[in-house]
Amino acid sequence: MVQAPIKTLSLEEFLKLPDSKPAKEYINRQVFQKPMPQGHHSTIQVDLTETINAVVKKQRIGRAYTELRCVFGGRAIVPDITLFRWERIPVDEEGNVANVFNLAPDWMIEILSPNQNPTIVTGKILHALNHGTQMGWIIDPETQSVLVYPMGKQPQLFSDKTAILPIVPLGKDLQLTVGEIFGWLKHQ
Repeated sequence: MVQAPIKTLSLEEFLKLPDSKPAKEYINRQVFQKPMPQGHHSTIQVDLTETINAVVKKQRIGRAYTELRCVFGGRAIVPDITLFRWERIPVDEEGNVANVFNLAPDWMIEILSPNQNPTIVTGKILHALNHGTQMGWIIDPETQSVLVYPMGKQPQLFSDKTAILPIVPLGKDLQLTVGEIFGWLKHQ
């Protein structure tokens, strides 16, 4: 499935559209439908989100979300995983997590699906970095590699199973290796 634009409209018009599964994103005045997640994608997404939240949510450092629409810089994107520092999570009048996140995440993670356009995914990360995101990852299950985009630095490719991946500074309790992420794909 190739990620092709659906049609052109304004951000305001896009935000009035009903939600869909898989999600639609608004990039450069065009609407794109995300590909339907498959087994590798879903496994990594769930396990990585649980692993991050087991450390950062418990300590009220931050919180990871899956498939959360983030509206900022004239775009509406739905990264596979976003992380917001605790103090940046929007809340409503009752103190509940807000439904609408009109800000860039601190960390965004995309997991490539088969035939997904990597240029669109890279463009989403670069846009987020230009609007305050501190780090972006592209996880590629096919090559078992992680491309890391730190804010203001050269991207780095990690494929060595023992490599410890750079993350947004969230305390010393969260460490992830390439091998750990792709180890989740083994059904044991």
